Amino acid sequence: MKAVVVSKDNNKLVEVSEIGLLRSIKNGEALVDIEYCGVCHTDLHVAKGDFGDVQGRILGHEGVGIVKEVASDVTSIKPGDRVSIAWFFEGCGHCEYCVTGEETFCREVKNAGYSVDGAMAEQCIVTADYAVKVPNGLDPKQATSITCAGVTTYKAIKVADVAPGEWIVIYGVGGLGNLAVQYAKKVFNARVIAVDVNDDKLALAKEVGADLIFNSKKEGDPAEWIQQEIRGAHAAVVTAVSKVAFNAAVNSVRPTSKVVAVGLPSETMDLAIVKTVLDGIQVIGSLVGTRKDLEEAFMFGAEEKVIPVVQARPLADINDIFKEMESGTIQGRMVLDLKNYFYAKNKSPLSNIGKRAF
Repeated sequence: MKAVVVSKDNNKLVEVSEIGLLRSIKNGEALVDIEYCGVCHTDLHVAKGDFGDVQGRILGHEGVGIVKEVASDVTSIKPGDRVSIAWFFEGCGHCEYCVTGEETFCREVKNAGYSVDGAMAEQCIVTADYAVKVPNGLDPKQATSITCAGVTTYKAIKVADVAPGEWIVIYGVGGLGNLAVQYAKKVFNARVIAVDVNDDKLALAKEVGADLIFNSKKEGDPAEWIQQEIRGAHAAVVTAVSKVAFNAAVNSVRPTSKVVAVGLPSETMDLAIVKTVLDGIQVIGSLVGTRKDLEEAFMFGAEEKVIPVVQARPLADINDIFKEMESGTIQGRMVLDLKNYFYAKNKSPLSNIGKRAF
């Protein structure tokens, strides 16, 4: 079957390869025919080896597909269900984090497309209890974005603890930030400021609900402007892959606010200690979301309160998509179309079951 794998050739990031057949499913597992898989900046990090060398790994953690087969002991999903393959692929199920609603911080966590094979393939084997169902009425292409970008920003705004009518500033309004604007405005009823360096992304942020927009490349210091305009935001969420954005976020908020870190730049943050202490600022990391968070994030998508901006692309475009991602030219989210590729071959998905292990 075709899959996007991290290349063993140092001159390439990834390759679309014909890989070996999948192994048979084990107890607790399900086989999923992948329809679509979104492309996330984290996939680029994995492909570059920023989190360690995983050559040969199948990428993808924004997968959506139809359950083809389940093990005899599986009761949570059934053949025909549409399910997601998310970054949080599986936790141990019994540690202090798993049993207290913080399962994404499990020390034995498995991550799709990084520590186990992911969803940029015709088929994927999943741990059934961790494959969250996609509700009826939610477009599967849009669901891919919610599987990662959506649930990540939804959880971040939960963590930010912003109340209806309060101001929240979103730094970086690309694939993640665009959804952050929508969840903040349309689910949490907050007032939203969008900050970016790209006019096109800011225009889209305005279109989907931002009350105020600010181009920090053209207009100067966003923190100074926010303090002058509204006396500081009540919360900030940083999705930008930029040290400058993290530093500005702390200076953008008013006393006792929370700054929620989501983006993963390689630099370290310069925390203004005096302001942090004297103003009681909390700086908090937020890591994707739990299965319950994803279920809720999907629900708001099905209700059309949040509508991801997506564009379907063929599997062969993956390296072009990574280039566009690095250049900052992508609007919304790019989604690889596995469904049309798969069914064009006019053969049974069962022919791909075999011996490939995670």
